[in-house]
Parts: sequence; C-alpha cells; structure tokens
Amino acid sequence: MSVVVIAGASGFIGRHLSAAFAAEGWQVRTIGRGVGADARWGSDLRPALDGSLAVVNLAGRSVSCRYTKKTADEIFSSRTETTAALGSAIADTANPPAVWLNSSTGTIYREARDRPQDERTGELGTGFSVAVARAWEHELYAAPAPVRKLALRTAITLGAGGGALSALINLARLGFGGRQGDGAQVVSWIHVDDVYAAIRHLIDAPDISGPVNLASPHPVPNAELMSLVRKEFGWLAGEEARGIPLPRAALGIGGRIIRTEPELVLKSRWLAPTVLQESGFRFRYPELADALAAIARSTPRGLLPVQLG
Repeated sequence: MSVVVIAGASGFIGRHLSAAFAAEGWQVRTIGRGVGADARWGSDLRPALDGSLAVVNLAGRSVSCRYTKKTADEIFSSRTETTAALGSAIADTANPPAVWLNSSTGTIYREARDRPQDERTGELGTGFSVAVARAWEHELYAAPAPVRKLALRTAITLGAGGGALSALINLARLGFGGRQGDGAQVVSWIHVDDVYAAIRHLIDAPDISGPVNLASPHPVPNAELMSLVRKEFGWLAGEEARGIPLPRAALGIGGRIIRTEPELVLKSRWLAPTVLQESGFRFRYPELADALAAIARSTPRGLLPVQLG
C-alpha cells in the first residue's frame, strides 16, 4: 500500500485530498496541530514521513483576513516555518518520500491583464502576498532534503463544502452577485477534483520538478465568474438573474466589515498551466460552467458557512 503524508489536512483542500487518496487505497498520514494528526508541528515528524511515497504540504494560516501586523506575521510564519521544519525532517528521515509537493500560490505573479503567466515566462509581482509566496518557495528549494520538489502555484480552488466559492455563493443568494470592481480582472480557478488529479499526475511524473501552475486552461473575467455563479446558485435561476455590482470602494468597506482584503477579488490573476498540459495532463473540468454545475449538485440551499478572518 502506498503512503502519502498530508500536512495541513484539516483545511478545505486537505480534507478533499485525504478522502480522495483514501478512496484510491492509499494510506494517509497527517501532520497538523490537532490531536488526531499522526504527527504534530513541534514534535518529531520523521515517523510519519518514514516509508512514504509522497508528502503534500498545505499548511498555512488562511489569507481570508485583514492584513494587520499580527495576521501578516501569522500568514508568513505559518508557511515558512512549517516548510522549513518539514524539510529538516525529510533530510533526516531514513526512508524519505520520493517527492515533496509544497503549496504555493498563483498570487506570486504580477497583476496580469495583458497575457497569461506560466512557469517559464511568468513575471513575479510585488507586495505582501508576493513576498510571502517567494519566501515560501525559497524555504522549499533551500531545504536540505534530497528529494524531488514541486511548488504548487495554485489558483482559486472551487468545490462543494468550503473554500473561496462559499462567499461568492452567499453574495449571489443575497442579491449582491454582480461584478466586483470593474469586473475585467482575470480569475484563474481550478476545481478541487482537478487539484487531486494533478497531484496524482505529478507524483507519477518523475521528470517534473520546480513550480507548477494548478489552474484551469480557461480562466474568465470576474464579471463572467459572477454571472455563472448567479446562474447556478443565485436566488433567481437562469440567465436573466442580475446581481448588484460591488465597486472597489464598496469592497473596501465590506472588507473591513467581514475582516478580509479586497485584493483577494480585485487582483487580476491569469495563470497558464503549461507544465501540466505539456506533460499530458487532462482536466476533468476545463470549463467554469461545467465545474460550477457539478458543484451546485452537492451544495445545499441557503447561506453557507464562511471562514472570516
């Protein structure tokens, strides 16, 4: 039986990966802060890692919060310190995993409305979120662990039961599901099922290392995203449904109320999954309309719980 170690398994993506690996017959070991984890941060991680085929590190504080000094420090340290600790433990494990897949973020690239950003020609941006991503990846590559390393530059991940989509569904169900800002910012996204499929693909692709963009090949403008969300989840069904737009100023006010940053919806993130596509990966949900329709079939009515920062 193959063994996978998932760090940060209690989050939206981590829960999905854990269930999907287990359904395929893998033994899943977890690293986290809860009492149910097989290893806990600050303790000896080597027993959990020993004999595993792959480790997937998703650990990190949610970015859905206001960037105060305290939360910014937590966002930074929760990513860099756990990655460094994992690298040290892998380097000292008798039978280490063959591959280490570490979370990163598509936010590492610059604001892009002119062309897509891929792993080879993409231009890194500036600002706090980019600084976090760069430090995160630095810890991965600088770690002394002699294993294949991949930085998963993940787009907004969509799925039933949590994640970024729940807040957008709530907006649509309250009648506020119009465009955000000018609506022209590019939204790169990926269905959570394709996150799992891509990770499985990468585990079995020994020639691939370094950064990998996890994003659908068909991003959409924010206005189109919100139109499709209204169609599938809004309080009025069908193409005719309209939502109240949220201009930049309104997003700033709303962000202060719900304790999150407008950048999360205003920055134009345009990722191209070049490495995945050139290696033969096939997306189950390349089109947003199909992804949202599938998610809608598993999403209850009413307002959904949303993690607030």
